[in-house]
Amino acid sequence: MKVLVNAGPWLQVPPPGYGGIENVVATLVPALRERGVRVVLASVGDSTLEVDELISVFDTGQFADLQKPYNQVMGIALAHQTRVARELSGRDDVDLVHDHLEVVGPAVLAALDGPPVLHTLHWDLRKHPAFYGDFPGAISVNGVSESQLGRAPEALRKASLGAIHLATPLAERDLRPERGEHLLVMGRVCRLKGQHVAARICQKLGLPLVLAGPVSGLNTLAELDVVAQDPYHALHTHPDVRYHLDVVSPYLDGDLVRWVGGVGGQERDELYASSRAALFPIQWDEPGGTAVVEALALGVPPVGLRRGCLPELVDHGRTGFLADTEEELAEWLLRVDEIDPEECRREARRRFSPSVMADRYLELYERAIGRRRSR
Repeated sequence: MKVLVNAGPWLQVPPPGYGGIENVVATLVPALRERGVRVVLASVGDSTLEVDELISVFDTGQFADLQKPYNQVMGIALAHQTRVARELSGRDDVDLVHDHLEVVGPAVLAALDGPPVLHTLHWDLRKHPAFYGDFPGAISVNGVSESQLGRAPEALRKASLGAIHLATPLAERDLRPERGEHLLVMGRVCRLKGQHVAARICQKLGLPLVLAGPVSGLNTLAELDVVAQDPYHALHTHPDVRYHLDVVSPYLDGDLVRWVGGVGGQERDELYASSRAALFPIQWDEPGGTAVVEALALGVPPVGLRRGCLPELVDHGRTGFLADTEEELAEWLLRVDEIDPEECRREARRRFSPSVMADRYLELYERAIGRRRSR
């Protein structure tokens, strides 16, 4: 089988730091190729993931341009997807397109007389109601959790082949640094992730907390200071920047509660694996939960609010704790040592390894091809 995997034009694969969809692609593709699948990757030119072919329009990721007004960036995704469409129209050896580009991907691919398409939904499906409410029937989709699909419009649910939970390469590693005392919130700093809730609880309990993740693409305090001091900077009024400066920063004392910026690679993994627990005080219905499965893979118990995909990923009392209120969340934080790290690791290997995800996707590829033939 030859599959064109469309990662989009925003970040290289794998990304140097933060990058949700690009990390998913970087996790899935090697496992597919181990199973004999040939992969054509549609990404940006500086992607380093080992594939059979790489196609691109842009030499580097265009993520920074996402902060610009729509009329300045609308052509980026369309230029990339036009390149994908041109590639598909000029060859007949691609058996399936696995698309990850939000809206633009299925909108363009549905108009082609090309190979079957499986489009993975990585985001909140309450977005784009006009598009999802009349979703093109020729496109098959899958979600990243049952919770996510449960909130999808009817047309999108009809196109769905089911949900496949995200995976992490960490499930197949054995990283065991010395366990520290700090708790950790890993992820993009924004109100939906609830960093302020974690900071408020940890200050009240006197528990050390590390916040790790970028703020609207800013990865260091120096970068954030430049934006904060310049009222004319394009990011000065960005919601994530204002959230960090106005809501999170008052809790940062450099001792009990710290923000360490964006981290990646070995540094990120060691920060994760040395934490006492990973906090998920999410303020929305999280669809995917990559950080949850990463924590489990490193033997770090997740402790979070019972929303979105978390109840599908965390077995309350066995691999972590789930709470219905902030007060209950604080109580469970005091009991994290009751969770066996080895049980977390075993669960991650069983459910969230790249090999498990690849096998599930191969099943969906066959179903998407069969669905297309039947139509």
